[in-house]
Parts: sequence; structure tokens; C-alpha cells
Amino acid sequence: MPSNAAEERRLVDAVQIGDEFGLSPGRVNALHADRENTGFPAARPRKGRGGKQEWEYGGVAEYFADREASNRLAHLSEDAGGDPDELLNASQVAKELGYKNPNQITTYLRDHPGYFAEPDVVEHLGTKEHPWTRMRWYRRTITAWRKERRGKGRREGNIRTAPALPKVSLDGDPDELLVAPQVAALLGFKSVNTFSSSLSQGNLPLLKGHDVKLPGGRGRPRRAWPRGRVMEQKAAREQ
Repeated sequence: MPSNAAEERRLVDAVQIGDEFGLSPGRVNALHADRENTGFPAARPRKGRGGKQEWEYGGVAEYFADREASNRLAHLSEDAGGDPDELLNASQVAKELGYKNPNQITTYLRDHPGYFAEPDVVEHLGTKEHPWTRMRWYRRTITAWRKERRGKGRREGNIRTAPALPKVSLDGDPDELLVAPQVAALLGFKSVNTFSSSLSQGNLPLLKGHDVKLPGGRGRPRRAWPRGRVMEQKAAREQ
């Protein structure tokens, strides 16, 4: 993964991506074209007529790091050793799953709600002035998530099956707060992951800065947006 903010923001094209990650430029473009299924990050808006597609390097590097870890998961034993009742913190879970980045689990929970297993234990620690939260999972929880992911997860072409989105009515109070799965459904995304990716890439400008935090399961807050703002963004996307 890139080690600094400037490197993460560096723009790369399909040829550069292919050279670094061992793909043809055509394959890179195909992953992007089918990004609602593949989860590939969205390209930056083209500059000028006929401009080439470019991506921020940080998002591309994270995508391929995740794919590499997923490929390693396919070769892990379903009956990996260890006490099923042992509690693991986020860094230990990342190591257990073969991720190089020890912060990958907290990244999933923050940026891709609904994708990873909810923690079994949440401890609220620190002081009133400097609170912090420690999340832990039973090993059996991680084993179950791994089996489900192996059974339903990525196939050839790196396609991931995501949790089904809810059905959301187009009508409603414009001040009603909608959480990420509802927003993703209204905007026509196929998964929360692709919605989160598009949001982080700056492709949903009308939602930026208009989210609020709602209490979530196991003490973890959830992001939400006013329905009126979501519908404005939906109209803008459909123009």
C-alpha cells in the first residue's frame, strides 16, 4: 500500500496500472467498466475531450491488496487451528486473514458497512476527554465469515457477492435520515461497497459534508444522509 498522502493521490492510467499489477490495459478498463460488480475504484473525470482515464493510485493499490488477500484465503484450510472462543482484536484478525495492512479490518468497518462481520465484543475505554473503542471477535466468528466469503465471494474476474440492498421507497420525508444501504439502493448501486467507493472518489458531491452519525449496532455509529439530499444526488446522476 502507498505510504503517504501524496503517493495515494498520484494519478495513474491503465497502462501504468497494468505494468505494476500484471494486467493488460484492456483488463484494467474491463474491471473499471464492470466496477459495480468488481469493486474497482472509479476513474477521475477526464480532462478535455478525448482525455485518458486516470485513477488515484491509493484506491487502486488498496483494491489489488484486497484481491491478493482474497486469493490467499482460497488456499486456507476451513478448519484452521486455534481456540474458537479466543477473542481477537482487529490487528490479529487482519493477520489471521492474511492482510498485509493491520488496519484493513477497521477500514472495512468504516468504509464498507455490512461487508465484514460485526464485532462480538466492543469495549469503551480511555477517559471522557479521550475515549476510544476496542473491538474484538471470537475466532469462530472469523472462521464463519471466511467460509461464507469463500463460498459466495470472488470468482474468476474478482467478482464479489455483496449483501442484498433493501427496497427503499422513492417517496418520504425529505428530512428522514437514510443509512448507507438505503442510500446505495436509491442511487442505483449494486452494493454498499460500490456506493462507498464512489463516495470516497468524489463522484457524489451533493452528499459530501451532509452526513450525520447515528447510533449503530454494538456501539459503532453509522453514517446517514437526509433523504432530500439523496434524492437531489439521484436526480443529478440521472441527468
